[in-house]
Amino acid sequence: MIERAETQPEKPLLDVKNIKKYYPVSSSFFNRSSGYVKAVDDVSFSVKAGETLGIVGESGCGKSTLGRNILRLQKPTAGQIIYEDKDITKYRESELRKVRKEMQIVFQDPYASLNPKHKVGEIIREPLRVHREGSKAEQLDRVKWLLEKVGLEHHHVMRYPHEFSGGQRQRIGIARALALNPKLIVCDEPISALDVSVQSQVINLFQDLQDELGLTYLFISHDLSVIRHVCNRVAVMYLGKIVELGETGDIYHEPAHSYTKALLSAIPLPNPLQQRKRERIILQGDVPNPINPPEGCRFHTRCPIATEICKKEEPKFEEKMPGRWVACHHHLA
Repeated sequence: MIERAETQPEKPLLDVKNIKKYYPVSSSFFNRSSGYVKAVDDVSFSVKAGETLGIVGESGCGKSTLGRNILRLQKPTAGQIIYEDKDITKYRESELRKVRKEMQIVFQDPYASLNPKHKVGEIIREPLRVHREGSKAEQLDRVKWLLEKVGLEHHHVMRYPHEFSGGQRQRIGIARALALNPKLIVCDEPISALDVSVQSQVINLFQDLQDELGLTYLFISHDLSVIRHVCNRVAVMYLGKIVELGETGDIYHEPAHSYTKALLSAIPLPNPLQQRKRERIILQGDVPNPINPPEGCRFHTRCPIATEICKKEEPKFEEKMPGRWVACHHHLA
């Protein structure tokens, strides 16, 4: 009898373990630290090669800070960032230089992220020049290929960013991110600054590039309808922590955390005359101060089903169901 070899589980492209990012808050007296803003507080998740993981939550919940820490644009206070089995958390700049060829970012504001004094050809060619990839002629050929790949023309290399529309400028930013043939791209609110009329075009471009080039995305957004359309899995953040993580379809149809349920209830209906199936939930109060977050569950001050245990004991972020991770004492699913 032939014994079958056990299949090893596929290792993730990116594995984030217990990442924290605290910013010191200095008092006016001798400039001493009087506390810390806990922008990202003990966040863990993994991303498989070729998938798109969405990060959603209110403004100020730590989404963008998390993305910048993963790329080591900021140094985490604690935790581990493991990329392709390599712990890059404490890499020096010389070591990060090699890794950054494979990890890129598309910023929220396509105009602010492009140097207005440089022509488009120079902007896209810059990563190739910095990393000394090919000759100048090869770099220019690569730039033209990238422009075509994102839906622009070869002659656009001689234009300046102000000569383009918002959607075209974001395409230039995407082309720059693709210059070094990366594996992972962090998309930090990449369509929120664009007109609604061009948002769908840019989203379709992201998906086409992923299918063709085998890209992996970490897609940060506050637009839940966009996340539903482009992401395989979703992580919901609240006040620096992930409160729910799971397959997109599962979370949208049966949210397990009260905060997720409230977020989903706020999605606008395409047809105003359509009857809303999900009850609209209005959260009471404001998001607590991240310098001094509440004890226990951080959401208990606004949660409609909070009990005494929520005020005293912080819920563990655990796999409550297969593939569904929730940090809640009274998860709904």
